[in-house]
Amino acid sequence: MPTPRILLWSGLVAAAGGAVLCVLGWYGISGERFAERQLPYLASCTVPGAALIVAGAVLLVAACALPVRPPQPRRPAASEEEPPAPSAAGPFVRVPAGTLAHRSDCPLVAGRPEAVEVGDAVLDPCPVCEPWPP
Repeated sequence: MPTPRILLWSGLVAAAGGAVLCVLGWYGISGERFAERQLPYLASCTVPGAALIVAGAVLLVAACALPVRPPQPRRPAASEEEPPAPSAAGPFVRVPAGTLAHRSDCPLVAGRPEAVEVGDAVLDPCPVCEPWPP
């Protein structure tokens, strides 16, 4: 089932295209004096342009008539599930000259060989891994 947004934009594009065709047909007809020479412009631009304007109007009305539903919440796939909460196992660490204490599995210091234990240093807790309550 088409959504109101698709119908709305389709209707706007069809109506705009029809208006352009009608203008082109009018411009072509206005330069011809005899009716016999005006018929090709009617057949190729004005009539299809009018049909597109009508089709665009129908699509716009359909877009306004369809109920707007809120988007359905997407369920995460098995691979997108939330990562496990960081564990408090292991000593708290910091980087040299750093001002924050981190858990050993914090993504900001995990795998960094220069990370050292906090020891007696007075540091603020990391806002990412929250090693202890503030």
